[in-house]
Amino acid sequence: MAVVEGPLSKWTNVMKGWQYRWFVLDEAAGLLSYFTSKEKMMRGTRRGCVRLVGAVIGIDDEDDSTFTITVDQKTFHFQARDAEEREKWVNALEITIMRHSTSSKRVEPRGTVTAADFDRKLAETDSYLQIMLEQVQALETRIEACEDLAAKEKYNVIKVTAEAMIEAIKHSIVMLQISKESLNGPVMNGSVHEAILTSGADFNHFGGTGKSRRPTELHVPDVVMVTPPFLDTPASVDGDPSTSVSPVSPRVPETSYSSSEEEDFFDAEEFKNAPHSPLRQHGSALENPVKSKEEEETEASTEGSEGICQQVITAEDDYYDELYDEQDKEDLGSLEKHGSIIAHLLSQVRIGMDLTKVVLPTFILERRSLLEMYADFFAHPDLFVRIVDMKTPQDRMIQLVRWYLSAFHAARNSDIAKKAYNPILGETFVCHWKIPGMDDSGEKAVDGPCEEATRENLSFVAEQVSHHPPISAFYAEHQTKRITLDGYIWTKSKFLGLSIGVHMIGQGVVSVIDHDEEYVITFPNGYGRSILTTPWVEMGGKVSMSCAKTGYNATVTFHTKPFYGGKKHRVTSEIFAPNEKKPIVTIDGEWNGVMYAKYATGMNEVFVDTKKMPVVKKLVKPREKQAEFESRRLWQEVTHNLKINEVDKATDHKQRLEQRQREEARDRKERGVAWETKNFHEVGEHWVYDRPLQKRLRNPSPVSSGSHTPSS
Repeated sequence: MAVVEGPLSKWTNVMKGWQYRWFVLDEAAGLLSYFTSKEKMMRGTRRGCVRLVGAVIGIDDEDDSTFTITVDQKTFHFQARDAEEREKWVNALEITIMRHSTSSKRVEPRGTVTAADFDRKLAETDSYLQIMLEQVQALETRIEACEDLAAKEKYNVIKVTAEAMIEAIKHSIVMLQISKESLNGPVMNGSVHEAILTSGADFNHFGGTGKSRRPTELHVPDVVMVTPPFLDTPASVDGDPSTSVSPVSPRVPETSYSSSEEEDFFDAEEFKNAPHSPLRQHGSALENPVKSKEEEETEASTEGSEGICQQVITAEDDYYDELYDEQDKEDLGSLEKHGSIIAHLLSQVRIGMDLTKVVLPTFILERRSLLEMYADFFAHPDLFVRIVDMKTPQDRMIQLVRWYLSAFHAARNSDIAKKAYNPILGETFVCHWKIPGMDDSGEKAVDGPCEEATRENLSFVAEQVSHHPPISAFYAEHQTKRITLDGYIWTKSKFLGLSIGVHMIGQGVVSVIDHDEEYVITFPNGYGRSILTTPWVEMGGKVSMSCAKTGYNATVTFHTKPFYGGKKHRVTSEIFAPNEKKPIVTIDGEWNGVMYAKYATGMNEVFVDTKKMPVVKKLVKPREKQAEFESRRLWQEVTHNLKINEVDKATDHKQRLEQRQREEARDRKERGVAWETKNFHEVGEHWVYDRPLQKRLRNPSPVSSGSHTPSS
């Protein structure tokens, strides 16, 4: 029997801090027990335990020593001595969880199950679903007409129970469909795929009660339940220190517990905000209080406060694209309704695994390409070009930070946690902005990245220059103000257990040509949190901005939300003069809200207010005029079907694009031909635009040659 033991710190709610505990992991029993000391462990005085059946491990990429275990509707927080110690525990816990994710008994087959059997059961289940939906609708009508508050409350309890049954029926339909399709292979997005990493997907990876929910024809290995040494002596059970286990009792507690439930800190907020689901409900619906309509409306208004409708400035000659200009505000809701698909994915990944090659379900996709999302860095183009107007190097650095801090909220103007399309190799996105308050001469920008733009517009082009690793390069310029940004980002996704981290590796170089200044900027990481319940997005990490010529520099720290207290989306920044250690400006606030600046001179001001600043809409030519590999035309079928909620059709079109990319890569490999980019080239470890404004000013094109436009 494999047993791992050693010291860890555990967060307790009574002390509001970390306390030393001695932990023992019994892989055979699937149990993590903890004691106040090693001596207490030897005497069998257990303080508490965490069941690992159906548990999920989580780590925070911004902290290399802490990790969490989520099980039985609770999240336990632990701290190791260092990253190496954490890795040892996480690996051992993952192995134990995987071992116990299957049933502890071998289920004997009851004959061959055919596709016709599945079809019959699906039809029966669908009929029950329709009956329940009609009954709930009739019940809602009765509740609205009922004037007796006591009777209305009873009806609401019945309604909650019925809705839970509906969710259970829906879940049964999904499981039947998956079991049917599994006759041919693993299922994802409603269609059969080859296994991404493993062939043994576990659809009960989380949310189980320890009982088998697998199809009866599926053979699973036996799990031998061995009594751990410390269960052979008296120990507290179910939170009562006075209760002891019989010396011969091999029983593993039915739920995780502590000697005092008040002692432990759990992430209850995540469960409070997530809808009820059969994946979480272990008891009667009566255990869940019925919210009044007023409470629900209050919660809805509170949760939506971060997604306030943003004022948008549009141009008179703007072209409205019904597929892309209507913002995708459809929330994913709780992913528990997609529990089987999500669990299938989770069964194939490990903590820290690179997710670059893992195919994600189509229903989590945002209706636009990642290249278009990068264009939202310039949702406030007036702040960007205003850098040039500042008279001193100090003011230019302050204005650069002001623009930078305004650059993220437009791409994520709510907590909707969806993922943009992974760009296809060679895909491009081209657009431009009209600057508010700036007169437009109408003179076309010569040799610029956007043929529709004038000299007074800010032009933008992005291209997917590499598929493995996935690298996007982008360039923006304003010819009249003579300012450019040349940048690239390599996105590297990592699985963190309860979260997904996206590292944005790369940099941007802002060139203020008339002052011969270059500002190098880096980018924060992104995180998709609570991926098993209701996902939400946050930014994290420390980035830098510096100008080698002037010596001015700045740091910006995107703070991830602490597990205890704290606010979401907090950001701080400090701006430094050359060779100075004390900042001349400190900034604090929320990157998708209001940020305040305090100057060394004593002056205070609202630095950026994203709630009041109107977003300037980017101008994109109609799809029918775009080249084949321009983003909006390339993804239009996927976008259309996602918009009308035809997920299977969207998946089919997405797979066609990805398959074509694989076939083209295979063909190039067979012919020994390297991929040629269209608008960017590699210089050392960086990607730069082929014809930046600085280069064109030094070597102007002959007037007779006409304007150069980027390849699409």
